[in-house]
Amino acid sequence: LRGLAEKTGITASMISQIENNSVNPSINTLKTLAETLDFPLYVLFQEENDPEQELIVRKGEYRSIGNRNSEVAYNLLTADTRGSIEFVLMEIPPQTFTADKEHHHTGEETSYVEYGDVDIWLNGEKFRLHAGDAVRIPAGTLHRWFNPGDEMVRVIFAVTPPSF
Repeated sequence: LRGLAEKTGITASMISQIENNSVNPSINTLKTLAETLDFPLYVLFQEENDPEQELIVRKGEYRSIGNRNSEVAYNLLTADTRGSIEFVLMEIPPQTFTADKEHHHTGEETSYVEYGDVDIWLNGEKFRLHAGDAVRIPAGTLHRWFNPGDEMVRVIFAVTPPSF
């Protein structure tokens, strides 16, 4: 809350009250929060969806997330990122890194290599993973992936809390 308060100029107390439905914020306040959290304002005013749309993601209907200019594809396997966990399919083309340098996020990640061989750097140390291998990446751990092979690599990962 403090971080969001600093970014928006809205007090942490007000954000907490909004979150707990104890105040009715102005449209300008909601607009500021939506812009800062990078989602469209209209989402706040939508009626609840059909449970199937909120809970189930059908094959081929995955939402693409991440950097759209990257060769690496990230497809959200959960219906959205509003829950406490995010489930993602990452596809890494041959001879491709997922990032220029190692990065970290605030949540814990667990990854499963579905197809291919892939290298992962964890805090500067390189490990080779094969199809069927899994890795836990604790919160704050610097990491990046590399596909050393000639075929697409597929990695499924879960992050909690969602951070993509």
